[in-house]
Amino acid sequence: MKTSIKTLSITAVLAASLGLAGCAANAGSGNSMPMDHGSSGPMSSTMPSASMMPSASADHNQADIMFSQMMIPHHAQAVEMSGIILGKQDMPAEVTALATKIKAAQAPEIEQMTGWLKGWNMPTMMSDHTGHSMTGMVDDDGIDKLKSATGTDAARLFLEQMIGHHEGAIDMAQQEISAGKFPDAVKLSHDIVDAQQAEITQMKQLLATL
Repeated sequence: MKTSIKTLSITAVLAASLGLAGCAANAGSGNSMPMDHGSSGPMSSTMPSASMMPSASADHNQADIMFSQMMIPHHAQAVEMSGIILGKQDMPAEVTALATKIKAAQAPEIEQMTGWLKGWNMPTMMSDHTGHSMTGMVDDDGIDKLKSATGTDAARLFLEQMIGHHEGAIDMAQQEISAGKFPDAVKLSHDIVDAQQAEITQMKQLLATL
């Protein structure tokens, strides 16, 4: 599957970033944004308690920052793809249910990671993605094909694209598990690996029935 973001793998990026960990471990100060610790429930409109908000002095490193900055747009594309499939008619019920589940899980995780970055006084996206690879991202042509596809073809394309997308997220999460320092980010990474690996198995089973 093609990706619009090329060159170095996330592995190399995170490995290189560890040398900067000491500089970023206690970066910045300021108020933090609300975040939702739930990894699978719907987004809540209520304000979280202070215990759910990241501290500017939280114990984190450059790997945690890069994981969050890269996983946010990665998750955002999964939410976008799920929304596309949910807007189509005559989709298999199992595919619609899966898209609903993915959207419900990943949207609040985006809010959670955004909260961490705001608490660390870091931008929610890297200013320059050149040289950084987010494995599994679908390129613009692939998104356009998903938008225009109908019926079984759309369901099949969605599953094929999302399998690769999930595999990329799992790779990024495993790197965070190995190199990250912030406990909540490491926990989220474990949750991503467990949930998305199970969904990959489900999607492969669904593909065999189409």
